[in-house]
Amino acid sequence: MYRDVIGLTGPLLPVVSFLGRLPTATIQFGSVLLVARTSGSLAAAGLTGGALAIGQVACGPLVGRLADRHGQRTVVLAFSLANAVAIAALVAGALAGLPVPLLALLGVVAGATVPLIGPLARARLVALARRSAAPESTVGAALSFESTLDEISFVLGPALVGLAAVLAHPAYALGAAALLVAVCGSGFALHPTARAIRSGSVVTPGGGRSGSVATAAAGRSGCVATPPAGRSGSVATSAGGRSGAVPTPATGRSSPVPTPTIGRSGPVPTHPTAPPAHTSPTRPHPRIPRSVHPLRAALALQGAMFGACQAGITALTERLGQADQAGLVYAAMGVMSAVAGLSMAAVPARIPLTARWRAATAAAFVLSLPLLRTQSLVGLYVVVTVLGIAYAPHLVTVFGLTERAVPPTRLAEAMAFATSAIVGGQALAVAVTGRLAESYGPAAAFAAASLAAALSCAIAWTARAKSYTETTLHARVPDQQPST
Repeated sequence: MYRDVIGLTGPLLPVVSFLGRLPTATIQFGSVLLVARTSGSLAAAGLTGGALAIGQVACGPLVGRLADRHGQRTVVLAFSLANAVAIAALVAGALAGLPVPLLALLGVVAGATVPLIGPLARARLVALARRSAAPESTVGAALSFESTLDEISFVLGPALVGLAAVLAHPAYALGAAALLVAVCGSGFALHPTARAIRSGSVVTPGGGRSGSVATAAAGRSGCVATPPAGRSGSVATSAGGRSGAVPTPATGRSSPVPTPTIGRSGPVPTHPTAPPAHTSPTRPHPRIPRSVHPLRAALALQGAMFGACQAGITALTERLGQADQAGLVYAAMGVMSAVAGLSMAAVPARIPLTARWRAATAAAFVLSLPLLRTQSLVGLYVVVTVLGIAYAPHLVTVFGLTERAVPPTRLAEAMAFATSAIVGGQALAVAVTGRLAESYGPAAAFAAASLAAALSCAIAWTARAKSYTETTLHARVPDQQPST
């Protein structure tokens, strides 16, 4: 299954995208360590790290929207270079001993210019899968693969920063982050697959076009042209450019008109349905449906779980006199989450995403409860590692529901907004639960994590399941060709 995912992009893109998203996982923690080392003030360090998170949360959706409108190549390239400069400026400012307000301002700029390679890679991979007529199982595997890369980066990134701080200075870690985002971010932007988002055709790793589906606006002869799904109810076929396009009036759900698209093994008939109510033939950027809001709230609560667990783990390891174990405990949870994320590709397709969403949130709530009574380091390792089983499946499932709910022309924006929700929830939870842990002990932070899990579970179980299944905003390709 994952071989099919790699086949969509070639082996280079996953490597470049993984290295390009590592700086995102390092700069917040690295900025806190850097400012704490250079200024000697934890308050100044926390303010700088919080300002960086605010910048990322506020501007993350903007990056996605720009990528949807102008293509990933230009947007990612510009933001990657700007982020490298911003990180370097933050390092130079901290080493020069600039006042805290200026450091906070540099932190905002460093967060606002994050290129969000993780969400954009997820959107790109899904677009490649859709436009190569891949089955739903491949789309699910793509989402699992990208979520696993995110998990590994957010485990490895802070660990590398901590190692650099112990062996030398946090400035070295942030300097490496600036170099990585400049080189690998640019590599991700310039990869041939970046054209797939705008051209409407699948670009093979070799640079050619194979089994492509071109948009009617492209007017390329020899391709089957279809308008982006959800924009209008008409289907146009093109034999030789725009002048040769023959529009076919759309029909309702009761009388679909089959239009051939190019699949992996030949023509696969698809059946266009009536356009959703929230789209318009004259609106190039249809609005986001309301069904996405519960998904974003669930992701923000999962971010709050991350932050509360981080604060609780730090407080408990310090109480046990094993403060250096905090990073390893958190890493154990991340590794287990990554393993669980990879295994999501093996879940049978007959289990709907809404059922998986509810199961994942219920598991997160139940598995978080033992944290309240954990008092030993061994117990903490066991409980936190088991809890990691629920994290990635929830992320994979919610990103999958998001992909199905939003218009394809706003997919990158939706993925970026989802990631910003996680980051915002985590940053807010760290700030609040850190104080709770200092005043009332680790159990208070863990209780906040369980509360966030309970609220996320309530959202999943009260959300209307039909809102994620009754409307399809992009062309669906059946896993098997219908028999004739």
